[in-house]
Amino acid sequence: MLPSNRGHFYIKSFKFYLESFKKFMDLLIFQVPILMVQASLDGILLGILFALIAYGMALQWGVMNIINIAQGDLVILGGYIAYFMYLSGIHPALGVIVAPVIMYFVGVGLYKLVINKVVDRDLFISILATFGISILFMQLMNFAFGADVVLANSEFGTTMLFNNSVTLPNSKLFSAIISIIFAIGLVVYMKKSKLGRAIRATAQNARAAKILGVDTEKVYAATFGINAALCGVAGALVAITFTIHPYMGLPHTIRSFMIVIIAGLGNLPGVAVSGMGLGMFEEFADYILGTEFRIGSVFLLLVLILVYRRFKLSKKREYLK
Repeated sequence: MLPSNRGHFYIKSFKFYLESFKKFMDLLIFQVPILMVQASLDGILLGILFALIAYGMALQWGVMNIINIAQGDLVILGGYIAYFMYLSGIHPALGVIVAPVIMYFVGVGLYKLVINKVVDRDLFISILATFGISILFMQLMNFAFGADVVLANSEFGTTMLFNNSVTLPNSKLFSAIISIIFAIGLVVYMKKSKLGRAIRATAQNARAAKILGVDTEKVYAATFGINAALCGVAGALVAITFTIHPYMGLPHTIRSFMIVIIAGLGNLPGVAVSGMGLGMFEEFADYILGTEFRIGSVFLLLVLILVYRRFKLSKKREYLK
């Protein structure tokens, strides 16, 4: 290489690296903070919805000692109720009123047909029973609506923040607000109503509650119905905010299970915080790894949590020895 050509090569290389450095600094200083704000806000709004689903699981798990594998399928069924209303020319936002009513009776019916036979049985029996319900619901929804991905378009528009740098769909804001309203309403109902107090007493000690005159059979049916109603609300919000298809219930079940495991039964603030944390984790995984790894990252997180819990439990047993 001639000296003049070599000098020209060095100048071009320097300009290239200088331009790359400028782009990197622009990304680091200006774009990364905006992306972090975007992912954080999306994650928090999404996590509030996750928390609502998980609260229903925590309620029926704490009262009935049942792990409901069909939790996510109840959510999707609620979503299809809102989608059916959308196809019928009714605004899908009204699904947050209609879906929980229908889903409450679906939940009570499931309890009387199947769930009442596995209450107070081994936990593994409830997992098998609800897994069967999950498969049944997936096939019924596939038969009724097909396997296509659908959306109940709410046409709520978007809100722009920070000089149009951050975009928030109003459907997500609507979803978060409705989730908070239903969560607070349920807390008040559980504390003030006669049935709510009976549910709390049964959760504390079912045998003692029965001796004191509480109809535990009615409590169990109502608990499973309330859980299904919360899934109905959440499903309507999922159909408005995101997309649904018959086979996407399992990720919602896994999310709820993770949130309950982290927060603990009966810990509503913990469920809310864990839900928002999971929502942020998913959004950041989406931004960093890509959408195709979003659900995979959730399953990986579940494995890590279970391994950690197992390790912690084994250390505790060694200490007790």
